[in-house]
Amino acid sequence: MSNYKSQTIMNIVELDKLDVQAKERKRVIPNIGIDEKHRFDISEQLSKVLSDSYCLMMMTQNYHWNARGRLFRDLHMMTEAQYKNLFEAIDDLAERIRAIGFTAPGTLKELNDNTSINLPNSDLTDEEMMVDLVDSHETIVMNIRKAIGMAQKHHDYVTTDMLTSRLEYHEKVAWMMRSYFEK
Repeated sequence: MSNYKSQTIMNIVELDKLDVQAKERKRVIPNIGIDEKHRFDISEQLSKVLSDSYCLMMMTQNYHWNARGRLFRDLHMMTEAQYKNLFEAIDDLAERIRAIGFTAPGTLKELNDNTSINLPNSDLTDEEMMVDLVDSHETIVMNIRKAIGMAQKHHDYVTTDMLTSRLEYHEKVAWMMRSYFEK
């Protein structure tokens, strides 16, 4: 992802010193009780979760469209609910990154460069698709845990709360999909 210095190339100003008539780009420093370096560290973790979530959404939608086999109906219905949930979560993650003062990754290159999720493979069988989805949800779970740790360390309770909800969602989806394979 980016580094701390590249995020600070724009003129950074405090709100009470902002000249709204000036032509150069500015980023107003959020005064939310978390210093800039800590907010940057949190934004990097959030960007990772955002990138993973976006790539998982694309994988899930791909498998929704391309499901086939004896699990077609179940996989098709399950993945539709999942990609809709992920779409909403992605917006929340991006907005949180912006709220703490940084730019959310938004290009396919940025998202792909920052994800741990595999590219989807439309040629997988229905069961292979489910395994790929379980693996991806579990990958996000591990990355969310890291991000929660960072947010807690810097007393960012809003991010901690949001990520805890995402953690619960991904753990539940992974469990439900794993359960299919149990006998």
